[in-house]
Amino acid sequence: MTVDIFIPCFIDQFYPETGLNMLRILEKLGVDAHYNKRQTCCGQVAFNAGFWDEAKAIGEKFIKSFNNNRLVVTPSASCASMVRNNYNELFYNTALHIEYRQLQKNIIEFTDFLVNVLKVNDLNAIFNHVATYHDSCAALREYGIKAEPRALLQHVRGLELREMKHTHECCGFGGTFSVKHEAIAVAMAEQKVGDALATGAEYIISTDASCLMHLEGYIKKHKLQLKTAHIVDVLATGC
Repeated sequence: MTVDIFIPCFIDQFYPETGLNMLRILEKLGVDAHYNKRQTCCGQVAFNAGFWDEAKAIGEKFIKSFNNNRLVVTPSASCASMVRNNYNELFYNTALHIEYRQLQKNIIEFTDFLVNVLKVNDLNAIFNHVATYHDSCAALREYGIKAEPRALLQHVRGLELREMKHTHECCGFGGTFSVKHEAIAVAMAEQKVGDALATGAEYIISTDASCLMHLEGYIKKHKLQLKTAHIVDVLATGC
């Protein structure tokens, strides 16, 4: 199988090892992964902030970068859901109508791809820690994944997965929300981190680097005994 891979802005700029780890996993599974070096942002940040003209310009480039009818695998449920759900607002009945509709069918979040396309649950990963899983708003409500990440984590050797209370609640990031409404965003992070600590977890694991970055900022500021990890980095321990 040949696929395209999309590396989102947050991962490209702050967590490049996560992108490399996704590539390592795909190669291990015999997937031929193609990376278009001209790819940039999907336009989510501009779209969520209300700058739809700018989001459309970025989205046009994004569509053209992946206009080849291959699956587009990404380690970000929020970016995948942006294309799947919000490109309708930008490109419906435009010159790129056919292209964007095809891309909506092709783009797929990484754990969804592993579990539902490749039918893989066990990557021989080893992670000797207690962890809890954070459902990002985009993953749970927009993209619609919940079981897939947990199915993969349950097969990680040495990992004890403990569910936190209120796992469905937002961490407070929300893109520019955390900038415009800092006090609320921090309070939400405090609650989420508190729920994670209450489980006795050493790590918070998620599919979205943006949520983890927000939570990590709160954790480091308050010098708490808790770490964050993208699910790709956990699964890559088996490579």
